[in-house]
Amino acid sequence: MTTSFPRPEPPYYAVIITTRPAADLEGYAEMSERMAELGEAQPGYLGRESLTDEDGRDLTVIYYADEAAIVAWKAHPEHLRAQHLGRERWYSSYSVEVARVERAYAFGLD
Repeated sequence: MTTSFPRPEPPYYAVIITTRPAADLEGYAEMSERMAELGEAQPGYLGRESLTDEDGRDLTVIYYADEAAIVAWKAHPEHLRAQHLGRERWYSSYSVEVARVERAYAFGLD
């Protein structure tokens, strides 16, 4: 799991992405690194957390300040190319959910 980051007071948004890898992952690591780099530079980006299970399935949650930031990132030209390659080559399945965080609380997080 990636490390947590300080979140702002709600409301903010979470994009929840679940992926299952396909057999052909050539070029995936490089594109993933590039998307993380570009995504972090996106205005409104707050942070991300992710988990990968033993079968390679990923659960990633990316946090944004507002919905406009999500819409802008979805339309970024390099991200559009990565989305296309994901559907065409790298993922056997995926789902994306967008949620507005209204309340948040925690205990014992470092």
